[in-house]
Amino acid sequence: MLGFVSDATLAPEIAALVNRVYADAEKGLWAEGGSRTTESEVADLIRAGEIVLARRGERVVGAVRVQRIEDGVGEFGMLVADPGERGTGIGKALVSFAENWALRRDLAHMQLELLVPREWQHPVKEFLRAWYTRLGYRVVHVGDFTRDYPALAPHLACPCDFLVFRKDLRSQWLNS
Repeated sequence: MLGFVSDATLAPEIAALVNRVYADAEKGLWAEGGSRTTESEVADLIRAGEIVLARRGERVVGAVRVQRIEDGVGEFGMLVADPGERGTGIGKALVSFAENWALRRDLAHMQLELLVPREWQHPVKEFLRAWYTRLGYRVVHVGDFTRDYPALAPHLACPCDFLVFRKDLRSQWLNS
């Protein structure tokens, strides 16, 4: 089952899932001891109506953040699927939910950012780059993480860029 979460008491469970998944997905990119999010941040995002959950029964098995970032553009981020549920379509279902959310708000494009190491290829990041491309996303910008996220840059373990992917949701709708 997919849907927005309104219960901020789920913030610890969601934050733990996000941090567990990102610890593997971004291994080697961040200095030891860092985490992707906090319970407080997730609670704030829940209160803002930006967190979508995937559940199997009562168990949280995936999550994604959705938001409007500018006129005509939505963004999803913090996409996670429980490692024990990988390959079951949870990630794709969450992306589809995010895209439909954007279309219902007349947002013509959906965007995401992918952190990548500048000097080597990270296997998870390469998998995600290919997966997003198969879903119809295209790189529209390569950003310098140090310049664009100066508060986070000191926590990096290696030089990184971030790829901005974008998908035209109108063409998807017209082609379906």
